[in-house]
Amino acid sequence: MRRNAALALVTSAVCVLVATSVPVPANASRSDPADLLVKARPALLHSSPKDTYVRQGVIEGQGGLRYTTYTRTYAGLPVYGGDFVVVSGATGEVLSTSVSQDSPLDVATTPRLGPADAIRVARSQLPQVSSITTPRLLVMAQGRGRLAYEVVVHGAANGRESKLHVFVDALTGAVAEKSDEVRAGVGNSYYNGNPVTIGTTGSGATFSMADPVRRGVRCGGQNGTAYTGPDDFWGNGSGTNFETACVDVLFAIDTEWDMLKNWLGRVGFNGLGDGYPARVGLNDVNAYWTGSYASFGHTSDYQRQLTSMDVVAHEYGHIVFATTPGIDLGDNEKAILNESTGDILAALTEQYANEPAAFDPPDYIVGEEINITGSGPLRYMYKPSLMPGDPDCFSSAVPTMFPQIGAGVQNHWFYLLAEGTNPTNGQPPSPTCNSSTIVGLGARKAGQIYMGTLLRKTSSWPHTAARRASMQAALDLFPGSCLEYNTVKAAWNAVRVPAHGGEPYTCEFSVGVAPDAVTVQPGQQVSVTVNSSTVSRAPQQISLVAKGLPAGMTASFSPASITTGATSTLTFTVAASTAPGTYTITVLADGVAVDHTATVTLTVMS
Repeated sequence: MRRNAALALVTSAVCVLVATSVPVPANASRSDPADLLVKARPALLHSSPKDTYVRQGVIEGQGGLRYTTYTRTYAGLPVYGGDFVVVSGATGEVLSTSVSQDSPLDVATTPRLGPADAIRVARSQLPQVSSITTPRLLVMAQGRGRLAYEVVVHGAANGRESKLHVFVDALTGAVAEKSDEVRAGVGNSYYNGNPVTIGTTGSGATFSMADPVRRGVRCGGQNGTAYTGPDDFWGNGSGTNFETACVDVLFAIDTEWDMLKNWLGRVGFNGLGDGYPARVGLNDVNAYWTGSYASFGHTSDYQRQLTSMDVVAHEYGHIVFATTPGIDLGDNEKAILNESTGDILAALTEQYANEPAAFDPPDYIVGEEINITGSGPLRYMYKPSLMPGDPDCFSSAVPTMFPQIGAGVQNHWFYLLAEGTNPTNGQPPSPTCNSSTIVGLGARKAGQIYMGTLLRKTSSWPHTAARRASMQAALDLFPGSCLEYNTVKAAWNAVRVPAHGGEPYTCEFSVGVAPDAVTVQPGQQVSVTVNSSTVSRAPQQISLVAKGLPAGMTASFSPASITTGATSTLTFTVAASTAPGTYTITVLADGVAVDHTATVTLTVMS
């Protein structure tokens, strides 16, 4: 089928002395561990002298975890891609971070092009333009930085609404990036049996298809008004009846809302108890999320509305992606992961609903009930290549694929995480790309890990970032256990998403340094504490070595070998001849089977 016409289911505080001071985040708390970390660890954040930070908020997650999100400015300009997340435990300790950019910024902030030039370039990116916002000058966190204008162009493309964010290089006029905020995709119920219970409001002779409990959830026609009626009985069960379509939409929204709350610990689609409206009757073989509401059309034969549970849950899954840290704008690879997120949350919604085979049973197939063009399902999560052209495995070609096609890689990973290679619950087998065998964790636990992954999302979000974040999510959500971590890692390996710098490579033991930044005068000593813990299996002996020492500096451990769970004092002795500067020292913990490292920033004063 024509894919473009098909449904687009779519760690105590320390004082760090560096060359320049690092600003305290706006709204910072003197006791909040995340704020203290931001103040004390600039190297981790790839800070520059011109950076400032703003804490955006705190998201409460499962297991008592807190996800504190921050944005960054550079010389007073907002930084697109400079955001980060700090994850804290229930007892207040910082567990991990997720940082979008990978190097300090150093970029000129005077544009060569004016706002009118940016508007001209942005306008040309959309065939039908209805309005354009005032250009916003910012810094894109690409390498050492890129000065650009962000222009939002409203209009249409290929017959559907568009809200296109265009980033125009302020020096050259080239399009640095563009991202569409509209995510195209895809009483008496047509798909879910009869009768079904949905949330409505009203009494007497006036009723409305607006949920009284789930704030913001309502369904109606393309004018945006909820359907009303003289009684509380809706639809006739027909595939062409719009009230029936709204019954199916509201039933799916209610189910996904409950799944998010009861399985994943998220209240509402945005985590703040909010829902969003839906419109049916779109005169198009399509369904999509616009950034403010979801719109649902019909099949190519006009006999069914595109309102099956997985289609609706997919579109509302885009809201979860958009309202977790890092928003939903970004390059094509991020759009691919956005589409996959819709499929993953749709599959979780079906698993939660657990409907009988006669209606919409739990599976990992996308769009089988709607049969949009008469050619069957749109995607298969357990073996994406059942749809010709969809990849089972990651390759260099995937990041540039059409998002609904490239989504197969993360879909396949999630299926292996949840169900494994050879499920015993009736789900189909799933071959891996490295011939490995995996035992799944179950849909609910896999969903919890994926939600923890999304809560670490940043503006820059390739497959390798999702891999790293999900591994850390497994460690933080299930402390003391390696099963979840190992399965997450094995599933990514099974779909050939490569390892990325900064990810936890094993969970048998961990090592850290406190404080992780110290200052010393030439000819003096300074000490830090090396901490270790046993994460899984039995405690083991580890040997400690310091690497990366500058000339004239020595390091000694007392003791030099410890059992995991114990501590050691690391003392640096600095010769008078050691050159002033800031040095990153690596502490290597040599284990029985694997090694771990931690770093300490040591500044030798002049």
